[in-house]
Amino acid sequence: MLMLGVSMLLLSVGAAAVGWTSPGAEISAALTWFAFAIFAAALLAGGVANAWAGRALQRRQPKGRTATLGLAVPNLFVLPFGTALGIYALWVLLHNETRGFFEPSPQG
Repeated sequence: MLMLGVSMLLLSVGAAAVGWTSPGAEISAALTWFAFAIFAAALLAGGVANAWAGRALQRRQPKGRTATLGLAVPNLFVLPFGTALGIYALWVLLHNETRGFFEPSPQG
């Protein structure tokens, strides 16, 4: 998602450049720039959320498990790899054995 966000951001810069250099294309270039910028911001936010959840999952933090479960649901609609990744994340993180890894250990 981060790479797609950066790519979309570069496309928005290209659309803005077309608007600046082509007379008569200002409105369409501005609309294209705005749409690409919105999608880039959404993709970058999703990429940051996925990176944070992955890092928290590596550290076995309960928030990471919850965030990964939440992020797995929208991934189900991203065919074909997102669907496979979402199903796998749900399958692994909802097992009782896996839940034990994310419970706080008793301090004693």
